[in-house]
Amino acid sequence: MTDRLLFRALKGGKGTKIVTLNGKRLTKMPAGLSSLPGLKILDLQNNRISSISVEIENLRQLRTLNLGHNCLSEVPGVIKYLTSLKQLQLFENSIQNFTNEACDGLQNLNLLNLNNNKLTLIPEEIKRLSNLRYLSINNNKLIRIPAEICFLQNLSELQLNYNHLRCLPEEIKYLRNLQKLFVVRNKLEALPEGLCVLRNLKVLDIAGNRIQAFPRGFQKMKLKEFYCEGNPLFLRQPYKALQESYVFTLQEITARFIMNQLEEKNSFLMKAIEWYPQIKDKIAHAKTCVICGKPFLTVWLECIEFVPPNKNWKISGNLKLVPIRVLICSFMCFSLRSPDIFGIAQV
Repeated sequence: MTDRLLFRALKGGKGTKIVTLNGKRLTKMPAGLSSLPGLKILDLQNNRISSISVEIENLRQLRTLNLGHNCLSEVPGVIKYLTSLKQLQLFENSIQNFTNEACDGLQNLNLLNLNNNKLTLIPEEIKRLSNLRYLSINNNKLIRIPAEICFLQNLSELQLNYNHLRCLPEEIKYLRNLQKLFVVRNKLEALPEGLCVLRNLKVLDIAGNRIQAFPRGFQKMKLKEFYCEGNPLFLRQPYKALQESYVFTLQEITARFIMNQLEEKNSFLMKAIEWYPQIKDKIAHAKTCVICGKPFLTVWLECIEFVPPNKNWKISGNLKLVPIRVLICSFMCFSLRSPDIFGIAQV
């Protein structure tokens, strides 16, 4: 049957550019594909194909491969031979395994659609898809995404809706060209601080997660659209700090002194600290007090500052204030806070 369906294409000889066998009830890829080395587009969506034939490795000029709505269980390694491929549609299959070597030869790929499959992991080798611009993995079973996704420098749209993600990697800050990020209906409890440095990000949709507050600087993002309905965002509720004094450790006192002196360009300390890399590493992780602006290591109290959403954002209709996580270094600074800063009660 498949041979008959491919007969017309084969009559066109090596010059055949397009083969469309959409919804033909195929159970395997058609034989004779190796006779079409000049093929540019192969559309086999809406069939019952369960595996990708090794014949496909001869299609070195193929630009578009559509195997959406079939019965594939994996993204096989043979895909790597499609070195000219730009668009790969694998939506609505039963894919559970993304073979590591599948990414090896797909440096020209700019669109990958894996929606509606059963993936639990994405291989670290995905970083080899250096020209990828659009990646969609909606409605799978992902628990995490590898940090290597964040090294796809050309990625402009990332869709991760309806998975089981609990966090996004801090390395997301390296996606400098990302314009659209969709992480709807996952299990995110927080957003990474690195997200706030993405100056090209225009659309962010995190509806239906478990987020209560956003990282410092979030309100300054250059978004055009922001959607967060269905998250248990913090509300403005008074909180009284009962602890009016706190005895800092000697390490904390020393660290604060050193960091303050370094800010004031103390030449003696600046020169001396070069001999102690372990100290440099420790103070590199210092936080800044939202009240006094001084650096510190030990968090005295985590607070929430409520700010109005950026006036340039198109937002969820009921979002009046955006809760931003901020840190305060001492009770003295806490007592000087503005009316829009609230402590987080420790339960």
